[in-house]
Amino acid sequence: MKKTPVFLDSLVTDMLRLRAICPFSWRVFQFRPISCEPLIIQMNKCTDEEQIFDFIERNKAILSEKQVGCAFDMLWKLQKQKTSLLKNFEDVRDHPQFLTLHNLATNKFKLMNDDTLVNVLHITQQFDIKLLSEFSSCLADQRLYFSPLMGKIADIVHRNLETTQDLSSLSVLMVNISSLISRHFQQQLVNKTELLFDTIDSSEVDVATRITRFLRNIKYCYQPLLEKCNNVFLSNVDQLDLDSISKILRLYKFLQFNSFEFIMMAKKKLTEMIPLCNHPASFVKLFVTLGPIAGPEEKKQLKSTLLLMSEDLTGEQALAVLRAMEDMESRNSHLIKRVTSVLHKHLDSYKPLELLKITQALTFLHFQRKEFSAKLRESLLSYLKISFIPTEVSFLVYAISLLPSPHLDEVGISRIEAVLPQCDLNNLSSFATSVLRWIQCDHMYLDSITGKQLKLLQKLDHYGRQRLQHSNSLDLLWEELKSVRGKTFPESLLEETIATLQHFVDEINYINVVEIASFISNTDYLSTLLLDRIASVTVQQIEKIHPFTILAIILPFSTLNYDPPQRDEFFGTCVQHLNSYLGILDPLMLVYLGFSLATLQYFPEDLLKSIFNIEFLSRLDSQLESIGVMNGAQQQIYKMLAEVLGGINCVKASVLTPYYHTVDFECILDKRKKPLPYGSHNTALGQLPEMPWEPNTEIVGSRLPPGAERIALEFLDSKSFCRNIPHMKGKSAMKKRHLEILGYRVIQISQFEWNSMALSTKDARMDYLRERIFGEVKS
Repeated sequence: MKKTPVFLDSLVTDMLRLRAICPFSWRVFQFRPISCEPLIIQMNKCTDEEQIFDFIERNKAILSEKQVGCAFDMLWKLQKQKTSLLKNFEDVRDHPQFLTLHNLATNKFKLMNDDTLVNVLHITQQFDIKLLSEFSSCLADQRLYFSPLMGKIADIVHRNLETTQDLSSLSVLMVNISSLISRHFQQQLVNKTELLFDTIDSSEVDVATRITRFLRNIKYCYQPLLEKCNNVFLSNVDQLDLDSISKILRLYKFLQFNSFEFIMMAKKKLTEMIPLCNHPASFVKLFVTLGPIAGPEEKKQLKSTLLLMSEDLTGEQALAVLRAMEDMESRNSHLIKRVTSVLHKHLDSYKPLELLKITQALTFLHFQRKEFSAKLRESLLSYLKISFIPTEVSFLVYAISLLPSPHLDEVGISRIEAVLPQCDLNNLSSFATSVLRWIQCDHMYLDSITGKQLKLLQKLDHYGRQRLQHSNSLDLLWEELKSVRGKTFPESLLEETIATLQHFVDEINYINVVEIASFISNTDYLSTLLLDRIASVTVQQIEKIHPFTILAIILPFSTLNYDPPQRDEFFGTCVQHLNSYLGILDPLMLVYLGFSLATLQYFPEDLLKSIFNIEFLSRLDSQLESIGVMNGAQQQIYKMLAEVLGGINCVKASVLTPYYHTVDFECILDKRKKPLPYGSHNTALGQLPEMPWEPNTEIVGSRLPPGAERIALEFLDSKSFCRNIPHMKGKSAMKKRHLEILGYRVIQISQFEWNSMALSTKDARMDYLRERIFGEVKS
């Protein structure tokens, strides 16, 4: 095949780049000769390429953009009628007059419509994937991701995907067309990428990065491809600079993909850069990238250096630092004050999504300053009054709901009502969460506004049910659900959503089973019908399911404490599918897998051997962290227990057991059911627990005497139960079994019981504790 002339390679890309200089309409002024239409009529009478080129030669001095476009349209129509397409493309492009047509097109492209430009692309580039990728990048540079031209490119890629072998160019196209393509086409591209991945050089960091970007764009955490990309990054550490590492870590965070090896590599390399970054722009990027993964010393060094630069930060840099501090869980008051002073100066320049990020970060960091909060609220409300995009309105409303005065006036409520018909499930869920927060927090305006808020909740529920009822396939439903946060999904919508998923239960297959399982895990909603289907699909189609996704499939069964009918076959199939990969799984993933199966009382031998060996445990050591927190209800119970048992020295809080379970409260009764005191080193409220059963957990003067018993009291909040029924979840059930094995008598106090009307007074609660501990029943 003859090589395409060099001038053709740059024709379309040059056209697009020049169009970028003229962002306004290039079709406003279209001066045509008086004889424009007669010339087109004459051209339409041409029956072959030769006649068209003769016509161009005779009229090249007077041809308009419409007539040049017509010539390309005619050539493309003639080509589609031929059987030997390849040969005819060569004949057309080798014709002496084709250069004339090329020059005319270059001079008049700004006035051509999109369809004509696509025909130019067809004729000049013969579906060359490399040139097609350059063409798509030109459109992407102009942010024309949703243009008809990008749609045409997506169609060309789809029709030629089977014969495509150039993954480098394909990866460019995948990123650029990702906003337009269907779920089915997304999966086809993922499958094709897997097939071609081994054909690229192991040093192709850019290709691996683009593939990861594509997965981020389509919100698909596909472990097999991510592992391959991660291996490319790990084998090319020396090529990765600050920008590359920052980009990769952001992609991993969005996809919730964990690679301990990459994080350790990134941490080492970034730490070496600290003394080299002495300009605010580069140091802020280093702070944002390294901060969340840095150790205590590195974090201290980063903060102290940033404090010195804080006055020189731009508004964009200050926001980046604030979000990094949120990720780092850093509440350094001096740095927060410096950063917020910069934010305050630039508050009027931030966009709605940026204002939401500021509000979320400051709420998490417990920052409170009335002047700043008032101006932030003012900025949010001013945007809300003029916004009409549902997602943007939901951002603004959610941000306002996080502020100290979360109420909305009638204008704000009417703005929400105006966009409701256009909202998807994610928007509706966000609105419902915000409204519920107003109702709970807005006591000052309770009488005047609550009625309107309740009516708004009813409307949100109505539109949510409407969208669910109009779903006619699982694929379409999932397009909306995959962005919804299951744990914050409103109860009424969640119930209807589960019912809709159950309606499509037969459409659950090996392609979507992992996503559906993950969604159910996050909702805490026990649907035996859906879980049974997940188990059945997994057993029947296990060979089509990647081993690295098995944990996500097992998780809802573990979380919700549910055994499917074919329990042993299901778990056995899952573990067998994973066995040959146990040695390469991330340590935390392997431990989490073992933990999930243990909650279901399933203990596969190969998995246990993989976990309990010296080499694995040494890898795990560097990844483990533990923290203990006591909430308000626990503190209340703690004080009452001290009264019931006869003193603060007779009850111990946050006890760490040999199974590394933290017991909320522990007490010891002798054989006469009399409380025995602890030593003087009792754990104070809010402190971390001691090591398992250290000497200070023993009673004064001796070990546990004959006939005495340890009692563990556990406070179970709503997170310990399924959302739709009072069924205890797997983690709490397993903890009770383990504590009983250790010899404890376990008393579990549910939040629902503790906050019930029957226990509404202190005396009733004291009597309840006495009965549970001593077996006393007040007459």
